[in-house]
Amino acid sequence: MDGLTKDDFTQNPDPWGLFRQWFAEAQGAEPEDPNAMALATTDADGLPDVRIVLLKDADERGFVFYTNTLSMKGLELSANPRAALVLHWKSLRRQVRARGTVTKVDDAEADAYFATRARDSRLGAWASRQSQPLDSRETLMRAVEEVGTRFPGETVPRPPHWTGYRIAPVSIEFWQDGAYRLHDRVRFTRRGDAWEGNRLYP
Repeated sequence: MDGLTKDDFTQNPDPWGLFRQWFAEAQGAEPEDPNAMALATTDADGLPDVRIVLLKDADERGFVFYTNTLSMKGLELSANPRAALVLHWKSLRRQVRARGTVTKVDDAEADAYFATRARDSRLGAWASRQSQPLDSRETLMRAVEEVGTRFPGETVPRPPHWTGYRIAPVSIEFWQDGAYRLHDRVRFTRRGDAWEGNRLYP
């Protein structure tokens, strides 16, 4: 049975350095959306909701994704600004979990990211009443056409109901598959401005 490898990630004292390393490796290994992550929020009754979103930025301030603030997740985060996430990289047999408090990114950051999106995606952000009932796809496509008429050029401003959210983690856990389900896990917990890492049983 294998013991510790020479590169035992559970001994790394820096969760953000470890995340950057793992994410870079996932970008080279995952064929589709290495930045796809499951995002969990809760409704007014405490019932969890989970869905896949795309991680668009990650640094010592937290994990960032973008969405319609009037969507189900936007409304749930407005009422309870806490969330949990999981990134699962099947090809690497790894996952990263985190949970923490949520705040909106500032307008300049949201504007800068929105400007990088394809024009049709920017039009869709205006046209979609995300999470609301829709009678047909034709209705949605007509709404996109109407927005395109309103913004005929390449410049499409960011809608006021669309922005980014940053999850500032209070804990980050790294998991790697092991033979016979003897996985390797380490959980980092924020203690003030520092992180405390503890290896976990699988």
